[in-house]
Amino acid sequence: HVQLVESGGGSVQAGGSLKLSCDTSGLTDRHVCMTWFRQAPGKEREGVATIDTDDRIDYIDSVKGRFAISVDHAKNTLGLQMNSLKPEDTGMYYCASDRMRPCRRVVYGGTWSGLGYLGQGTQVTVS
Repeated sequence: HVQLVESGGGSVQAGGSLKLSCDTSGLTDRHVCMTWFRQAPGKEREGVATIDTDDRIDYIDSVKGRFAISVDHAKNTLGLQMNSLKPEDTGMYYCASDRMRPCRRVVYGGTWSGLGYLGQGTQVTVS
């Protein structure tokens, strides 16, 4: 049973930083896209940042210049460094793998294809 396991969430004040990590060691093959999604209460899940196997990176406009997605292949970890956090960044953050291109569709309103795995999420609260 493949699992993606997120960690690093928490509660911070506006302007603070958090670093999320996703353990991807459970993936048995390399998926095309690795993505961070978030879902705020009462809102639909949205793609925040995505990276593909060519290391192309895309971000949703609201986090550009503040968030940075990264992959550590040696440690089988997907990361998301979040700086200058705002209350509107509050939500459950999920990491996901996907086999369907283009990866960047998820930061332009597209959805996860389901052809991959989705973690259980880690909560981020900014006050």
